[in-house]
This record gives sequence, structure tokens and C-alpha cells, in this order.
Amino acid sequence: MNAAFLNLGRFVAVFFLLGLTAVLSGCNGSANAQAMPSLPKVNYMLAAQAEITLTTELPGRISALMVSEVRPQVGGIIKKRLFEEGADVLQGQVLYQIDPSLYEAAYNNAEAELARVEANAVAARNLANRYSKLVASGAISRQEHDDAVAAAGQANALVAAAKEALETARINLSYTKVTAPVSGRIGRSFYTPGALVTQNQPNALATIQQLDYVYVDITQSSTEYLNLQRARAEGSLKSSGKNSSKVKLLLEDGSPYAFPGENGELDWIEGELLFSDVTIDQTTGAITLRAKFKNDYSLLLPGMYVRAVIEEGVKEDAVVVPQKAIARDARGRAQAYVLTKKDPAASQTDAQTAAEAHPLGENEYYVEMRNVVIDRDYQNNWIIKSGLEPGDLLITDGLMKLYPGQRVQGVEIKADTLTDKAPERDAGVPASLNEEP
Repeated sequence: MNAAFLNLGRFVAVFFLLGLTAVLSGCNGSANAQAMPSLPKVNYMLAAQAEITLTTELPGRISALMVSEVRPQVGGIIKKRLFEEGADVLQGQVLYQIDPSLYEAAYNNAEAELARVEANAVAARNLANRYSKLVASGAISRQEHDDAVAAAGQANALVAAAKEALETARINLSYTKVTAPVSGRIGRSFYTPGALVTQNQPNALATIQQLDYVYVDITQSSTEYLNLQRARAEGSLKSSGKNSSKVKLLLEDGSPYAFPGENGELDWIEGELLFSDVTIDQTTGAITLRAKFKNDYSLLLPGMYVRAVIEEGVKEDAVVVPQKAIARDARGRAQAYVLTKKDPAASQTDAQTAAEAHPLGENEYYVEMRNVVIDRDYQNNWIIKSGLEPGDLLITDGLMKLYPGQRVQGVEIKADTLTDKAPERDAGVPASLNEEP
């Protein structure tokens, strides 16, 4: 009986020792696991330079190539309106008929007056010719001859005046037919038959506008103008050549000013940048640019608001990164996180000691934070002005969980997998986004 109890006690002791050994082994394993934690993985891309064409969007207004206001040159009652509102008219086409009765009478009177003075002039010239022969023979005095010659001259002058009066009456009579001064599209009529109009009145009868071509008056801030000129002077932005003066339009609804081409895709209708103003508007601080566009489809109407897409130039060494790869600090400054083999949070001695104690693996890096300056937006990406160099390993996601000096495991991804599908246009960003670190 005692032997049985003794054997049972030995069995319990052995079982206890085995359990204790298992517990101690588990603790050592946990300690070892805590001592060798796995590093978090981050995706990164290689920052590289690219040659891109920069464009900027500026607000603009459509204006007609030529605007002509139709006004009467003589007064009277409008008898007829001879055009259809909103139609195309030709230069010289009769638009209104003013009652010509008084002007016909004035013309007839001037014509009769001319006939009278011409008859008097014939008699005066004949008398002067006869006196010229008689004065030579002494039949009349020299004074009588001089008086006859003077009377003939006066008669000729009256003929000339009567001719001018007749021409004036003819012109006034022709002005009763109000014609189109230019070819174009005429708007609504502000006067109807029966209305009284006066010569050179301030209110126009109608307005004609030429719309085959239109102007686009574009406004650009003086700050943007200076930045553009400075970039070209420094050489960081180069002219794109003979097409640099081309302009495209975005309509009020955001759609491009384009029409389907032969292949079914939209073909932009390009305009020509004519000139820029030589002064800055003191009230708005903006400079005015003018472009000219063809308007075959009559889609562009005067007064319409548009956005002009102007090609600024070519940037040959642009560093373009995804927008999600740039973070902001509490002050709104732009920041980027890059991978490096050197611990940026430690001194040189500490970094060397840490590297000897815990050497980095092939795909292991430290996280470094950089302040960057953003130039502008480009196809859902940022163009970096400073702060990143070609060859930097730029972390693309998970930025909120990172801190400088953190050890991570990097996974390289291709740059073209990061950007969204490029939009149909490149949007410029105002200079206010250019932030200094």
C-alpha cells in the first residue's frame, strides 16, 4: 500500500516537472518572438524625372469679331421692317424703310433749282463772250465787260452749289432705306413700323454681329504672369515651339469645345492667341489676353463664359508623384516620406552602433520625412518643385502610420499603377498652392 502511494507521488512529481518545462519553454518562445518582431511593409516608388507639357486654365468671355449698331441717318416714320430677326444679313441689304415722301420732294426741288441756275449760267456765259469781242473794238466800256465776266462766274458758282444740294438731297433720300453696314447675324429689332426715329439717335434700331470667328478675352492674374515669365527666363520652362500660341476652350458645362472627327473621337477646335495687353488692370490686378476661334457651328455666342486652356510650355525635368503620396502637417505644409538605409532620427555614432547591432536586410529601410514644395497639379498628380530628387524611394501609402526613424520593409511598385486615369485636360493650380517648407 505504501509502495503504491509512493509510485503515485513519483508520477505526479514527474508530470509536474514536465508541465513546468513546457511552460518555461513557451515563455522563452514568446520572449524570443517579442525580441524579433516582423517589420511593417510599405509600398514605394522610384521618383523619376519626366518631360511634360504644362497647360493652364484661365477664365474668359466670348465677344463677336465685329459688332455694328444700326442707326438711322435721317429722321422719319418707319414704314417697313425688311428682315427676319436672328437671320444672317449681307452688307448693303435693306433693313428698314423710312417714309421717303419729304426727302423725295426735297430731291425734286433741288433738281429743279439746278436746272434754273444752269439756264442762268448759260445766259451769263454768252453775254460775257459777246462783251469780250465788243470791248476790243471799243463799243463798250471795260467796266461793262468786267461786270459781265463776274456775273458769268457767279452763275457757275450757283450751278456748283445747286449740284451739291442735289447730291445732299439724293443722299438723304437714299438714307430712308436703312441698310446693313456689315454682313453678319442680326438680333432683335428695337423699333417697329410706325415708330418715329431721328437722325443719329443714341438708341440703335438693331445690332449686327459677325460670328464666323469670335474673340475670347482671357484674364490672367499678374502673379501667374510673373511666375510664367520667370520660369521661362530661368530655363525651367521652355517654349513648346510654333504651337505654343494655340488655345483650347472648355465650355460652361465643362465639356470641351470639340466635335467628332473621322475616327469618332472628339477633335479639339484650336484657336490662336493673338496678343496680350500691355498694362495691368489696377482694379483687378489682371492682364487681358485675346484669342481668336473659328465658329462654324455657331456654338460660341457673345457673352458666353468659357475657360481657356493655354499651353504654357514644356518642363523637361519635372518630378511627378501621386497626390496620395504627399501628406500635410498641422500648418498645411506638404510632406513626403522616403526610404533610406541611414536612420535619420539618430546621430552618426548611434546609427553606426545600431547598424552593427541590428543590420538592415536587403528590403529593410528607415523612414525619413521631407518637406516639399508643390508646383502645381498635373493629371491627378503633383509636380514637385523642391524637396524630392530623382532616385528617391517615395512611400506611396499608409503615411498616417509612419514616423521618422521607423524601420520598415519596402515593396517596390511601378509608378504607372499609382495614377488614376488621366483626365481630358491638364488643370493648372493657382500660385497660392506653392508653399515653402
